[in-house]
Amino acid sequence: MESFITLSALQGHLRDVIEQHAGGAQWVVAEISECKVNYAGHCYLELVERPDNGKAPVAQARAVIWASTYKLIGGYFRFETGSDLAAGMKVLVKCTVSYHPVYGLSLVVSDIDPAYTLGETERIRRQTIAQLKEEGVFEMNKEFELADVLQRIAVVSSPKAAGYRDFMQELEASPYRFETRLFPAVMQGDAAENSIVDALDAVAELGDVPFDAVVIIRGGGSTSDLGCFDNYRLCAYIAQFPLPVITGIGHDKDVSVADMVAHTSLKTPTAVAAFLVGRAAEMAGQLNGLRDRVTRRAQQLLVAETHRIENAGLQLASRSSGVLHGGLARLEKLKNGLRFGVGERLTQERHRCASFGSQVGRLATQRLAAAEMRNEYVAQRLGAVVEGVISRRRSQLELLEVSVRAASPQRILARGYAIVRGVRGVAEAEVGQTIEIELRDGVLGADVTSKSIQRKNG
Repeated sequence: MESFITLSALQGHLRDVIEQHAGGAQWVVAEISECKVNYAGHCYLELVERPDNGKAPVAQARAVIWASTYKLIGGYFRFETGSDLAAGMKVLVKCTVSYHPVYGLSLVVSDIDPAYTLGETERIRRQTIAQLKEEGVFEMNKEFELADVLQRIAVVSSPKAAGYRDFMQELEASPYRFETRLFPAVMQGDAAENSIVDALDAVAELGDVPFDAVVIIRGGGSTSDLGCFDNYRLCAYIAQFPLPVITGIGHDKDVSVADMVAHTSLKTPTAVAAFLVGRAAEMAGQLNGLRDRVTRRAQQLLVAETHRIENAGLQLASRSSGVLHGGLARLEKLKNGLRFGVGERLTQERHRCASFGSQVGRLATQRLAAAEMRNEYVAQRLGAVVEGVISRRRSQLELLEVSVRAASPQRILARGYAIVRGVRGVAEAEVGQTIEIELRDGVLGADVTSKSIQRKNG
C-alpha cells in the first residue's frame, strides 16, 4: 500500500507553504463586492478584481477586518471619505494571507488608504463630465424653458423615503394644487442606477401624459450612496431627457454630476417643493395684480360714464325746459296778435262803411252787406288758420314734453343711476364729509372715506 497523509496534515502543509511564500503584509487594490459587519463587530468582505470592461471577475478572495482593527480603520475611513466601507468601492488595503484548514484562504486586513478610494471616485466623476461634454449633451437639459407654473410633476423616488414624504407634505401644505405621480425607484445601492433609469423610461413612455417636469429626490444618506449619480449612464439619461429634470438628492456638501446636468439642482426634497410652491406663488401674485388693475380701470370708467350721463341728462332737461317755455310764449304772442289784428280790421271796415253809408244809398248798403259777409268769411278763415297753427304747436309741445319726461332725473334714477348732492365734483369733496345720494326710491346719507381724481388725457 502506498503511503498517505491526513487531510489536516495536507491543509497544514498548504498553510505553511502559503505563509512562507506570501511575503508578509502587502498593499492590494480590489473592489468590494460584498461587505457585512456581524454582531461582534468583525467586518467581512468579498474582494474582486474586474477587467476594464466590467465583466466577470478575474480574481476573488474573502477578507476580514477584526473588530479591534475595524474600530480604528473604519472610523478613519469614514472621517476621510464621509462614508463607510460599502459594496462597489475600489479600495487599497494592507493585508496578510491567512489559510485555515476549515475556512480556507482569506486575507486579514490591517490598514486601508482612503486617499485611493477618494481618487478613484473623483476619477470616475471627471471621466463622466468629460465624456458628456465631448458628446455635447452636458447642457442639453438646461435648454428647456420651465413653465411659469409647474403643476404636473412626475416624481422619481422611493415611496418609503423620508425625503419623498417631506416633499409631498410641503406641497400639500401650500395653498396651490399640484398633480404628482410617483414612479418608484431604488435610490441607493448597487441597484439604484438601473432602477432610476427604468423609472425615467416609464415617464418617457407616457407621451400622452403632459408632465411639466420630472423631479428626482432622495433623503440623506452617506456620500458613498451618491456614487450612482456620478455614473455616465444615469447622467447621460438625465441630460438628454425630453422634459426638464429637477434634482433634490439630499446632500449639502457635494454636487453630483446628475445635479450638474439637470435643468435645476436643489439641495433637498423640501427645497424642491419650496421651489415649486414659490413659482406658483409668484404667478398668483402677478394674476392678483392684473385683476386689481382691471378692477380699478373698470371702476374709473363706470364713474366717468355715470358723470357723463348725469351731465347730459341735466343739460337736456335744462334745454328742453327753455325750448318749451319759449315756444309757449311765442304761441301766446302770435295768438294775441292775430286776435288784435282781426278786431282792428273789422273796426276799420265798419267805420269806412259807415262814412260812405249816407252817400251810396242802396248800393252802399249792398256793398256794406257784401263787405260784412266777406269780413265774416275772412274772420272764419283766420280763425281756422289760427286754430290749425295752435294745434300744430300744441302737438310739437306735447312731443317735447314726452322727450323732457324721458330725460327727467326721476326716469334716470329709475334706470339705476344716482344723483349726488353736496359736492359738484371729486375735487370739492373732503374725506369725512357727509353727502346725499338720491336713488329711485329715496335718499341715502353717506360719508366720504376716500377719493380718487381721474386725470384727463391731453
